[in-house]
Amino acid sequence: MYRVCLLDFIRETYGLEPVGIAPAKRGFYGETWRLDTADHSCFLKLDYSAHQAIYERSFLVMEHLRDHGIDFISRIVKATDGQLCARFDGAVLGVFEWIDGENIETDDTKPPEYQMLARVYAVPAEGLAIPREDFSAERADKFYGQWDWLKRDAKDEAAAWLLAILERDREQLAHRAGRLRYFAQKCQGDTSHFYITHGDAGGNLIVSGDRFAIVDWDEHRLAPPERDAWVMCCQDRPKRDWAQEIFHRELRRNGIGYVLRPERLAYYCYDYFFFYLTEILGGFTQTGIIKQEIEAYFGCWIEECMRYADAIP
Repeated sequence: MYRVCLLDFIRETYGLEPVGIAPAKRGFYGETWRLDTADHSCFLKLDYSAHQAIYERSFLVMEHLRDHGIDFISRIVKATDGQLCARFDGAVLGVFEWIDGENIETDDTKPPEYQMLARVYAVPAEGLAIPREDFSAERADKFYGQWDWLKRDAKDEAAAWLLAILERDREQLAHRAGRLRYFAQKCQGDTSHFYITHGDAGGNLIVSGDRFAIVDWDEHRLAPPERDAWVMCCQDRPKRDWAQEIFHRELRRNGIGYVLRPERLAYYCYDYFFFYLTEILGGFTQTGIIKQEIEAYFGCWIEECMRYADAIP
């Protein structure tokens, strides 16, 4: 019945005539579908979460980028009344032109990713009402709030196991929270070289042969390039030097005279460490912990970035 109602809504609101619909496994937030019509396919994303306001704002950013010649992001299919998105069943609904390909992130995808990001940075942000980086330490504060909740309100076996893991790493977590606050204070007050950033371009890269696209602009922010660069540019030295060289080359090619700053890279290393951790703990507070997920996080690739950040004075 739900699908029938959704398809009826698509017909009425978008003027499309579906011939088929199937789940599409793309993205981390929302409900996603591939919708086929007689002559083309679309991607549908419905967001029922508290994330809705951010998702809705992303349509304006995507339209702005498309208007400035950025053709490697999804084209929005507008409703018949010209709106960029719609409301269905309590969700924000977006309809996009389907992009063929697979979600792939490897060393080989970094050069095209950086090429595309540098083109985005060259687009002026004037007229866009989007969040600005404030270099806060709120993600560490959120983590400690979640930890307090676990100690106070979560009493089952899974919570006890999770608390034991956090207690085991208490000193390391306190060190990283302190470092986040240190670099937040160090970076605050300087808003030079802020551009439209994605926040997770590598994790949202769609590859089809020699064609590349960056999807899911929900976490857009006016911020320095380090917000997009830190993942690869802070990993172990051979990879780091190679990635930073490519990143700087693409900035120059697009007329951006900027060199990545160690203090900003360090800030994002610690900031995203707590972002990913709070996402995992947030999942526990809603549905219960997935043990493998938390065990995999402590000791995953992000530890390479922590080593880099720990060495920055």
